Amino acid sequence: MAYTSTRPSPGSPSADPAGMAAADLQAHIEQLERENHKLRRINAALIERVESRSSLPHDSYAAFQYSVELAEQVRERTDALNQAMAELKASNHLLSEARLRAETAHQHLIDAIESISDAFVLFDREQRIVLFNSRFKSFWAHSRVRISAGTRLSEIRRLVASSGLIAEEHRSGGDEHSLYRLRDGRWVQVSERPTSEGGLVILYTDITEVKVSETIRREQALAQKSSLLQRAVDNLSQGVAMVNADGVLELWNHRFLQLCGLAPIAGKRQFAEVMADSALPLLTPDTRDAEGRRVQQIEQHLYGGQVLEIRTHALPTGGFVNTFTDITERYRHAETLRKSEEWIRLITDHVPALIAYLSADLVYEFTNKVYEEWYHWPRGAMLGRSLHEAHGEEHCRRLQPYLERALDGESVSFEVVETNMGGQERCMLRSYVPNRQADGSVVGIFVLIRDITERRRTAEALHQAYQNLEQRVRERTAELTALNEQLVREIGERRQVEARLREAKHEAEQANLSKTKFLAAVSHDLLQPLNAARLFTSALLERAPGAGDGLVRNISNSLEDVENLLGTLVDISKLDAGVVKPDIASFAVSELLANLAAEYRQVAASEGLQLDFVPSTALVRSDQQLLARILRNLLSNAIRYTPSGRILLGCRRHRHSLSIEVWDTGVGIAEDKLGEIFQEFKRGDAARANQDRGLGLGLAIVDKIARMLGHRVQVSSVLGKGSRFAIEVPCASRAPRSRGEEQARTPDELIDRLRGSRVWVLDNDASICAGMRTLLEGWGCRVVTALSEEDLARQVDNFHAEAELLIVDYHLDDDCNGLDAVAAINARRATPLPALMITANYSNELKQQVRELGHTLMHKPVRPMKLKTAMCHLLERGGAV
Repeated sequence: MAYTSTRPSPGSPSADPAGMAAADLQAHIEQLERENHKLRRINAALIERVESRSSLPHDSYAAFQYSVELAEQVRERTDALNQAMAELKASNHLLSEARLRAETAHQHLIDAIESISDAFVLFDREQRIVLFNSRFKSFWAHSRVRISAGTRLSEIRRLVASSGLIAEEHRSGGDEHSLYRLRDGRWVQVSERPTSEGGLVILYTDITEVKVSETIRREQALAQKSSLLQRAVDNLSQGVAMVNADGVLELWNHRFLQLCGLAPIAGKRQFAEVMADSALPLLTPDTRDAEGRRVQQIEQHLYGGQVLEIRTHALPTGGFVNTFTDITERYRHAETLRKSEEWIRLITDHVPALIAYLSADLVYEFTNKVYEEWYHWPRGAMLGRSLHEAHGEEHCRRLQPYLERALDGESVSFEVVETNMGGQERCMLRSYVPNRQADGSVVGIFVLIRDITERRRTAEALHQAYQNLEQRVRERTAELTALNEQLVREIGERRQVEARLREAKHEAEQANLSKTKFLAAVSHDLLQPLNAARLFTSALLERAPGAGDGLVRNISNSLEDVENLLGTLVDISKLDAGVVKPDIASFAVSELLANLAAEYRQVAASEGLQLDFVPSTALVRSDQQLLARILRNLLSNAIRYTPSGRILLGCRRHRHSLSIEVWDTGVGIAEDKLGEIFQEFKRGDAARANQDRGLGLGLAIVDKIARMLGHRVQVSSVLGKGSRFAIEVPCASRAPRSRGEEQARTPDELIDRLRGSRVWVLDNDASICAGMRTLLEGWGCRVVTALSEEDLARQVDNFHAEAELLIVDYHLDDDCNGLDAVAAINARRATPLPALMITANYSNELKQQVRELGHTLMHKPVRPMKLKTAMCHLLERGGAV
């Protein structure tokens, strides 16, 4: 049985694995057929040989034997042949099945490559076409080229080039994909991939629609960007004109037309023609001045004062962009700044101080006329020079430590001795103030140098006068002794007061070498007899008026003068010695001002003046007592130097501070005296005849306390019309809850509240006890006085007797103090007594301690009205408990 094989038709997948298996099976079948044919020939030869031998008559047996053997051989060969034929049939059957599978796989491959949307072509390892689909063939439909199996890749490329099939070619960077635009307008992407046998698969993808979509999107994006660009340009405050490389105006905005004074124009016009219709000059990157230099910016002054800035910017692709900016305001600001700078320089040149500014590199950037004249430099010659270059190494070496501190952010002031143009040595006060940026870095130093030679001489003279003050203190002490002796004779306590005054005189004499030490120590012992005397005189004044009422009032006034004098001297001493420490806290300013207004309204009325008060609800941070001292001195000065008219106490709010102000319609202060009024012993002219002008220390105390508190004091005055003093206090966001606005009470109402109250008084001074008893009993109180804690215990049943208020002196005998005494007394009682602590100790530590214990503190000498108010408050608080 013969088998024939068919070769693969063009486009068949001969390289398919199923086809290769069928070819191997066909070769095996052909081999079996050759062997079968060979066996048939052998069998025919054997039969022919047997038949030829059987014809011999003399050897029949041998022939028979040979035929039997031959028949056996034939049978064996026949069996072998039959077995081979069976195997051949089986192989033929397998071959048919393999061929069927191969044909099916081939058809599937044909269908697969036909189903894909890309043109497909397969090359073998010799780059000859093995298989391709109809889409690849359709590329050549409109040409005379015929592509078939076996065509080489090089031949296809030659045919592509010769037929003009490709109009444009684009290769990718990696050479994996190539883009071709065909002559019919279609776009094809070619991808090449090698096969495992060394062949090549090429796919031709039609991306015409993708390219069209991409082109549309690109055009839309370009149009959108152009629209956005046009809108952005139209919204610019500058005029913009973009010109291409051919000099044609391609883009402009309305502001360009407005600044150039042009009407709306059509596109694609030459820029030179457009600018020819404008009053502005033509500016391009090629514009040059008279010296041949390129001009990229010009300023054009138009009619009406308008100023335009025209700039040209070359584009890297050719062409340029011109901008037109209205800089009229900037020009005016620059002119204003220039004039301001001229004014500043004019002012600084006439200020009697050396003013300069150094950069962080210690290079002069500003100097005034006085500065340049002092150091013998021509006008403006110091600018741009370093400090070392301008003054030399020795001068810079002396200033180096202070300069380093200023560059570290510290404000520095120091004194140096320098020689002026006349060869005289002058004492100069140098101040270096750092110029800080917003981030805290220092970019320069402001330099202010003032000649303080005269001030130093004045300070020395004041120091000498200060030394002479000791003699005045001794004289005042002698007068105080005589006055107190007279007072003691009047009230029957001559011997005790004389002893106290002799002790005070002894202390004053011991303080001759140090006035400050004396005044700080005298605050308690010297105020003790004064306190007693004030209590007695207050008691006498509150009794029914009699024949000696005028004398008692004179004594009271004299004691008040002595009290003010001593208080002023003690305050000045304590401030100079640094003993007073501020107790800063937040409080409502109304609590302070209302009391001061009520107090000084009566004082003003006694002088025939009207005091007006404008309340304020502001919260401030300060030391309430020290601030009250400042305002008391200001109000006293206003009353002292106002012969007629009115005084105003009020507040003015600022952003972060409150200005508490005292206005008067007094005699005023000359402008050249405003700088002297805060100096010690500087006094103004009396406003009224026979008026005590004081020591001239009131405003000095104001200045010292304000500096201690960090508050700024301002003063303005018009001679003959009045003055304004203001103290600037920082505002607070919140303050401790106050005990509320207390309604002002008349003296009679206060006495009614005190009448019948049981009060215990503990003081180691018998005169104080006697004076306090006299005063309180005059108010209707039931008083128990004692010189010691044991003395009081004996009188009040070991502190178990009924009582409503405890008044205790802080300094007791045997190193005891009033706080311990109050604690011991209340420890023995079921209900503690409210305590009023009286002392001449002004320390902040004692204030804080009394405040924490819930007691009330009052300083000597005690003012009766203040004592009466405080007692009423404590009695009401004790009753509420």
